This record gives sequence, structure tokens and C-alpha cells, in this order.
Amino acid sequence: MLAPARELGMQLMAGSKTHDYHILPPDIVPLVTTIGALTFTTGMVLFMHDMAGGKVVPWAGLAILLASMYAWFSKIVGEAKAGDHTPVVQLHQRYGMILFIASEVMFFVGWFWAFFDFSLFPSELAKVVGGHWPLKTMDAVLDPFDLPLLNTLILLCSGTTVTWAHHCLIHGDRDGLKKGLWLTILLGMLFTSLQAYEYAHAPFPFGKNTYGSAFYMATGFHGFHVIVGTIFLAVCLKRAYNGDFTPKQHFGFEAAAWYWHFVDVVWLFLFVCIYVWGNWGFPVD
Repeated sequence: MLAPARELGMQLMAGSKTHDYHILPPDIVPLVTTIGALTFTTGMVLFMHDMAGGKVVPWAGLAILLASMYAWFSKIVGEAKAGDHTPVVQLHQRYGMILFIASEVMFFVGWFWAFFDFSLFPSELAKVVGGHWPLKTMDAVLDPFDLPLLNTLILLCSGTTVTWAHHCLIHGDRDGLKKGLWLTILLGMLFTSLQAYEYAHAPFPFGKNTYGSAFYMATGFHGFHVIVGTIFLAVCLKRAYNGDFTPKQHFGFEAAAWYWHFVDVVWLFLFVCIYVWGNWGFPVD
């Protein structure tokens, strides 16, 4: 009975791994990331108050953040290649991604809440909007069945292409994986370009009234998430060319696909609630 215990003790003393978890070694990257985040947020405060350093500190903080993110993600990719991402570790990574997407859902709930509050109870803002939504002072709103509908179709198509890429990866078709990722990235870039064109030609500005503020904050943050998702998929494409993903181990791609589908679903709610329902009966541009 004592021999197995003695053998286990010798393994622990020798530092050998006796479990399926991945214990990270000490690293300076998390500390650098924290310093970068503090520098960036402090710099943005200085910038918004026109204080000294406001034009330099935010960029320095952003550079530190980007460098630390690159270093951190590179380490994660290296851990995957080294076999540190056991089934148990991958399961916990999936839990983490699910919780992250859940937090993003609640982030957008806040913007939807603001839009619904403004639109459903305009009488509470009588002095500002005159009890009407959209505002009487506005000449027109965006036609939901023009560019917004086209962008909706583009995002729905991108959801199918990223699903196709995932299907190809699972079945060992690396050529199909690359083609699916290329199509998804190009569709994401097209969506962003049309969104920028829509903003440039919108009949109402940002910040002049509650309608414009709620509209641009909700759709603008979604556009930011589309850009992040496009970068996410571009990194996956680079890794696909490097031969990193396998049918049984491809959480990096899976996380990107989950994030992209989340972006798609949020846009569907934005299109129905803000573009269609929120503009109902108002003159369109």
C-alpha cells in the first residue's frame, strides 16, 4: 500500500504532470496587459478632457495592449501545439467562451434597453422629443429595406460560409476550410464598408438627439464587433495555412465561429427592432 503513495510522492517532487489540467508558468505578459489597459483608459480620460498627454498616452496604451495580446495569443497557440490543451482544458475553454459571449449579450441588452426606453416612453422626454418617436424635428430616417436589408443578407450569407468552413475542417477538407474563411472575411469587410457608407449618408447625425444617439451606439458597437470578428477569422485563416487546426482539436476556429454567429444574431435583432419597428410610419430617406 505504501509503494504507490511513495511513487506518487516522487513524481510530485520531480515536477512531473499527474493530471489533465494545464498549470501556467509565471509570465510577465498579464502584468504588461494590465499596464497597457490602465495606460489606455487613463489616456482616453486625458484626451476627452483636453489635458496634457491626451494625444499621446492613449496611443501608447493601445500599442502596449496590442503587443501584449499578440504575445499572449501566440503563447496559447504554442500551448495547443505542445499538447497542453487536453480534453479537460478544451472543455473549460469552451465554458470561458460561452461566458464571454453571454457577457456580450448583456452588453447589447443595455443598448436595446436604451432604445426601447426612448421609443416606448417618449412622453417622459416631452421637453426633448415632444412626445414623439422618431422626433418631429427629424426630416427622415434610414430606409430599412435598402442598405440595411442588403447588409442583413450579407451577414446571413457569411454565417453559412463560416459553417461550411467548420464542416470542411471536421471532415479534413483543408481547401474547403480556407475557401470558407476567405468568403466569410470578404463578406465581413463588405458589410463594414456598406455600414460606413450608410453612416456617411445618414439623414441624421450622432449626438444631436436621443434617436441618433441610441441608433449609432447600438449599430456602431455592432459594427465594431464585426471588425473584431473579421480580424478573429483572419487569424484563423493564417493558422489554417500554417496547418494548425485538426478535425479533433480546433477550438481557436470554433471560438471564432461562435463569435461570428453571435454577431449575426445580434444584427437580426437590430434590423427588426431598430431599423424596421423603430422607424415604422416615419418618412424614410
